[in-house]
Amino acid sequence: MRRCLGIWLLLVTGLGFGCKFYPGPGSWWLNNYGAGVFYEVFWVLVFLVFFPERRWLTHATVWVFVATSALECMQLWHPWFLEKVRSRFLGQALIGTTFSWWDFPHYAAGCLAGWVLARRILAKGAVVSCAATNRAFYALTLPLSQRAKGM
Repeated sequence: MRRCLGIWLLLVTGLGFGCKFYPGPGSWWLNNYGAGVFYEVFWVLVFLVFFPERRWLTHATVWVFVATSALECMQLWHPWFLEKVRSRFLGQALIGTTFSWWDFPHYAAGCLAGWVLARRILAKGAVVSCAATNRAFYALTLPLSQRAKGM
């Protein structure tokens, strides 16, 4: 399960940063809100690393939503120490810079997606789910020339 979880964390992190820096059509939404969905999924999966039991999953999901909502509200507060943290990329990525009410529905959607994904990972069929994940991850990491040959 841990390996499967690690692969999902890598995929979700990559997709989140990909959304954050995507320059094409729909980039405004993906940069500002789509990445927030993956941000929530990431934190639900991180909780799963420390509490890998199904009974904690709903609590973890609720706590992720509460904590990220509190961080969103803290963006209305601008003390010098938070501004110093926000001046760096990692600070911007983790605690944000600007408050938006529209972040909350996207946080809820991300928590729901994270909850569903975590339930699948924890399910009895997680071995099957993980095998499919491993194949998908392997296919994504192959060079394009090998993908065209059918692996």
